[in-house]
Amino acid sequence: MRRWLFLIPALFLLAACGGGRSAGTGPTDGPGPPNPTVMAPNFGDADPHEWVGRSPDDYPVHGIDTSRWQGSVDWATARANGVNFAFLKATEGGDIVDPAFLENWRAAGRAGVARGAYHFWYHCRPAAEQARWFIRHVPRTPGALPPVLDMEWTPFSPTCTIRPAPEVIRSEARIFLDALEAHYGQRPIIYSAPDFYEVNEMWKIGPYEFWLRSVAGHPRDVFAGSHWTFWQYTGTGRVPGVGGKADINVFAGSAQAWADWLSARRAR
Repeated sequence: MRRWLFLIPALFLLAACGGGRSAGTGPTDGPGPPNPTVMAPNFGDADPHEWVGRSPDDYPVHGIDTSRWQGSVDWATARANGVNFAFLKATEGGDIVDPAFLENWRAAGRAGVARGAYHFWYHCRPAAEQARWFIRHVPRTPGALPPVLDMEWTPFSPTCTIRPAPEVIRSEARIFLDALEAHYGQRPIIYSAPDFYEVNEMWKIGPYEFWLRSVAGHPRDVFAGSHWTFWQYTGTGRVPGVGGKADINVFAGSAQAWADWLSARRAR
């Protein structure tokens, strides 16, 4: 199946998402650009996969994503042991803020970890409301990574298990993504898992970078013909400084490519 991405006109929805480029009410402190020096991973895995062919070890730049469920994180220790970047859960739907976000945002920044925030999509609330909620709680901090839209099915949600049509999901995603791009000044990243990605033909949304989950195969095999910038390869990782099991990710390129990507993509 062809997965060519076509440019689409930007639909800047400033009015719908709070208006203008005013800062949100979330954390505003930060030490500036992250340290681009790549630290080698010193990780374990509670349930390792036996990789055949290309594996996560082939990529030098590793990082994690976290939420309240990982508990308190010692970011200095995590950074020293190979956490070069982190995507932090910030918001969900239009009324939930992850209670660990504020401390993770500040502490990861102080430790020199390149950090960005992600929003967990709620299929029962309009995109504009969700964008307003994210913007309200996530600051435009110099050096921050692009914001992330995490879109998955939610079969265990106590309040919303619907599966909208693919064209509805892509349309709503564009509204959210355009609003964040207008506010933060950089194009967001899309996170997705294999079933959601395929059913909704997420590659049709537009020229976005993808962060893809694939814990039992390389993304080039699981997401045949698709591109990726970040790969989440396990949800059972053991990372010094992180109390619970960790989601571990890799960046798609070399250490130099990482430095170049950081320079080009981080918020200023």
